[in-house]
Amino acid sequence: MYQQITLVGNLGSDPEMRYTPSGVPVTSFSLAVNKSWTGQDGQKQDKTTWFRITTWRKQAETVSQYLTKGKQVMVIGEIEEARPWTDKDGKQRASLEVTATTVRFLSGREGGSGGSYGPPTPNEAPPEYVGEEDIPF
Repeated sequence: MYQQITLVGNLGSDPEMRYTPSGVPVTSFSLAVNKSWTGQDGQKQDKTTWFRITTWRKQAETVSQYLTKGKQVMVIGEIEEARPWTDKDGKQRASLEVTATTVRFLSGREGGSGGSYGPPTPNEAPPEYVGEEDIPF
């Protein structure tokens, strides 16, 4: 049985790349997915759900190179587990762990700096769609 989740949100932190003892690159980042609606009382309501995204191999290297805090991405992956944490107000929260199979960069380049992803220049072609070739099955 296989389950899949698709998320669109903004990075809550810069990606953190590390390597397994056998040298396989792994990159993790937090992803904030926001939902807004108008309640029955006419008041605007907002809710943010946090996910912890993990990417592997070539995708991990690409994510680490091109993404920064605040960038918008679409992530397709598999939910692994919920991780409890306490916020600054002492409230219990949970972060869902997701292993990404695909990460699509949605934010454009801002000022051409910071290593963020944007439209390719004539001699540059950063990947727009990363992931399917890295699926191990």
